[in-house]
Amino acid sequence: MTTTLQGTPVVPGIGYGPVVRPAPRPTVSGIAAEVPEARREAERDRFRTAVTAVAARLEERAERASGQAAEVLRTTALMAQDPTLATAVEGAIGTGTPAVQAVVSATEQFTTMFATAGGLMAERVTDLEDIRDRVVSALLGLPEPGVPAPEVPSVLLADDLAPADTALLDPQVVVALATRLGGPTSHTAIIARQLGIPCVVAVTGLEDIAAGTMVLVDGDTGTVVADPDEDDALEQVGAASARAVEAARWRGRGQTADAHAVDLMANVADGAAAREAAAGVAQGVGLFRTELGFLSASSEPSIAQQTAIYAGVIEAFPDAKVVVRTLDAGSDKPLVYAGLPEEANPALGVRGLRIALDDPGILDRQLDAIAAAAERSHGPVWVMAPMVATVAEAAFFAERVRSRGLVPGVMIEVPAAALLAEALLAEVDFVSIGTNDLTQYTMAADRLSPSLAVLSDPWQPAVLTLVRLTAEAGQRVGKPVGVCGEAAADPLLACVLVGLGVTSLSAAAAALPAVGARLAGVTLATCQEAAQAALATTDPAAAREAARAILDAG
Repeated sequence: MTTTLQGTPVVPGIGYGPVVRPAPRPTVSGIAAEVPEARREAERDRFRTAVTAVAARLEERAERASGQAAEVLRTTALMAQDPTLATAVEGAIGTGTPAVQAVVSATEQFTTMFATAGGLMAERVTDLEDIRDRVVSALLGLPEPGVPAPEVPSVLLADDLAPADTALLDPQVVVALATRLGGPTSHTAIIARQLGIPCVVAVTGLEDIAAGTMVLVDGDTGTVVADPDEDDALEQVGAASARAVEAARWRGRGQTADAHAVDLMANVADGAAAREAAAGVAQGVGLFRTELGFLSASSEPSIAQQTAIYAGVIEAFPDAKVVVRTLDAGSDKPLVYAGLPEEANPALGVRGLRIALDDPGILDRQLDAIAAAAERSHGPVWVMAPMVATVAEAAFFAERVRSRGLVPGVMIEVPAAALLAEALLAEVDFVSIGTNDLTQYTMAADRLSPSLAVLSDPWQPAVLTLVRLTAEAGQRVGKPVGVCGEAAADPLLACVLVGLGVTSLSAAAAALPAVGARLAGVTLATCQEAAQAALATTDPAAAREAARAILDAG
């Protein structure tokens, strides 16, 4: 009997095949014998060796990946070696607890704390549990856990996937992905989008579909259909594949069918990702995430070290615009050398520009490095601050950026910034909307809570309304308004954003051809009509369908 389940669509496309599921994670049962005191140091060494091996394998995966996938894998490798976690584990071993049980109990303490904190911290729960399972497997001499390598094109169903599992999925073998947990901006969704794997998250009832069942996953509508009519499923897959091939072949500059220009930019984290983007259709960099070089360091990188990193990205686009985001750390991305306090509500804590308000030196040194790297570019280098909420913060940032001959801007990530967009634009030369955080803060919804996934959808009319207010402010003062969140990678939503007045879209380089192809097939007037239709609805599913009806007809 055919069964249809509904989830939240995050990566468009259609996949059909037999269900495969991740291999069971290692289990630890029973009460292990206490480690004699004479063997406890050796037991600590066993733990350290296991952690080193796990981190090394994650780093190896990062070297084979690119873009956001590589960034997430490197961050996970750093988490595996987190000194706070290691201290907790080694402390337990020091009381006689075997390494395996010490890892399990210490991880449980942190995951409970993170889940209770919610928000950005809750996103780390799946990552920590993945690290726990990899370390436990290493300690027990078991194979590294992860997703299977199916012999035929298959659909992967899971409760959730760790970044290390998602990052190296083969789109030729895993033709679609659906998870019971997660949200539109989870690591699973972000990496699946980069890989081009149709993906649906927050699917209720997914656990009832057995391995081997034929399933159709529709990443456009968010449906997961078990035991569909085979002929109908194959017809849908064929049509979706044809559309995908056509979109992948698209080349050109971003514009609508009536030549309304829209800059298509790439989100990157390092020079390698920038060079890969430059080989595609990206017209520049719309978001250069600079924090990875800080988070992986035990002390603040020197100006010379930072300059070399930034130059690697700028030199990939020597004649094009590069938008650099200053340090977006704090909260769930702690700086070990910054001395930031622990916070009861880290999602609303000291992060982004707020770090510089307490310690301007970190920002000043970063801006000095960006300015030095910018000397190697013939194109404009723009610099934007994350987590800006007030006009005074924008003015503080703009003065420092302009004094170094750079172009200042700010991120629109909190509702206050969207509501004050025109006043902010009086201080800076551009704004860029980070739809991931804007959605989370607008809807007061943990981005990783499966029960709140519908609230975390960027198609929420309330979020679209804030985008419209920001874009209209930009039009009134004649300054550009971009989008650099995951929403820019959705071809359908990209058209709506353009209809709302957004002037540039920045996403993973792999997503840009599909966005460019979709825009090239519709006029600006059609985009505007679709945007108004979406705004007139009261929920994201209705907004998506209202826009689709107009754009498909237009």
